[in-house]
Amino acid sequence: MSKIIVFGAGLIGRAIALDLAAEHQITCVDLNKKALAKIEKENAAVNTVNFDLSKENNYSELVKDFDLVISAMPGYLGFNTLKKILLAGKNVVDASFFPENCFSLDHLAKKNNVFAVVDCGLAPGMDNIILGYLDTKMEVNKFECLVGGLPVKRHWPFNFRSLFSPIDVLQEYTGPARYVENGEVVEREALSDCELMDIKRVGTLEAFNTDGLRTLIKTMDHIPYMKEKTLRYPGHCEYIQVLKASGFFSTEPLELNGVEFSPIEVSARILQENWKMANNEEEFTVVRTTIEGDENGKKRRYIYRMLDKTDRKSKHSSMARSNGYTATAVTNFVLQNKLQSGICAPETLGAIDGAFKFILDYLEHRDIHYRAEETIID
Repeated sequence: MSKIIVFGAGLIGRAIALDLAAEHQITCVDLNKKALAKIEKENAAVNTVNFDLSKENNYSELVKDFDLVISAMPGYLGFNTLKKILLAGKNVVDASFFPENCFSLDHLAKKNNVFAVVDCGLAPGMDNIILGYLDTKMEVNKFECLVGGLPVKRHWPFNFRSLFSPIDVLQEYTGPARYVENGEVVEREALSDCELMDIKRVGTLEAFNTDGLRTLIKTMDHIPYMKEKTLRYPGHCEYIQVLKASGFFSTEPLELNGVEFSPIEVSARILQENWKMANNEEEFTVVRTTIEGDENGKKRRYIYRMLDKTDRKSKHSSMARSNGYTATAVTNFVLQNKLQSGICAPETLGAIDGAFKFILDYLEHRDIHYRAEETIID
């Protein structure tokens, strides 16, 4: 049994803490007292600490008695949180999905002789782990990931619900989207190249560019074609593009009646209510990862599909389960297998002997099923 401290008691942090509490001694830290009380009610064995992680500059005292830290903080707080964890000299599994370059902290992790496994979620996360594993078996020449989390019931106008902070979603929609084509990194606007896709067991969804490759651009630069697209119900992309083109997501400050404000922050606050999951509302998460390449003299295509829905018994959303349980699977693996110090991308972890099977089996035991399809390409 290890002592683990979880930063963040949101839906993903809650899923992480409760899952790990079955085998480890868990402490969960958050500023939100209601979120902490909910976790305590579900499992009294989980210790909770009410603490403002965003304002504290030194985590040394907070984390000194723990074997490992898990960060499930909002993305806009993730980078600085990870930096402070590394400064405190603790190993960390990070599921905050911050937009900054994680490798800029590699020197800090090595200096303090600790590791940080970043992007430990669904996508980025599990799709990277799959790619890292297959990259050891074959000469990969194509990687594509389609991923989305959606409500079962559509709600006009956006037909969307989010477990993540709206500002994090909007940053995904406004930042540049990078993909790799013919071995070159191509940068397009997010939401571009919107197309309809037929997704098995779901139906027709739209897919558009977002910046989901992240660490893969650096670690898998030998693969000539890589792309990630976000899935939504048809029509969502157009509504978002209208708001974006109209300046609602601008970061340039505006002034109204003597009060200065940020358009994107105001928009995020408004959308927070529209995108908030209602009590007992059901949603689903779908991902399709396609990897092609040469293996043993033959051209092969692997497709990994996953469809997960809200767990009615535990009341964990599929997004919390698929992201949170990937993080807990990685946590259990790194507790049993020593990693080198530094920043470890999930695809690097996937290439470690035994990691892919361990994580896949772990998810299977929690009813998150990846269906693999293998074909020979003519």
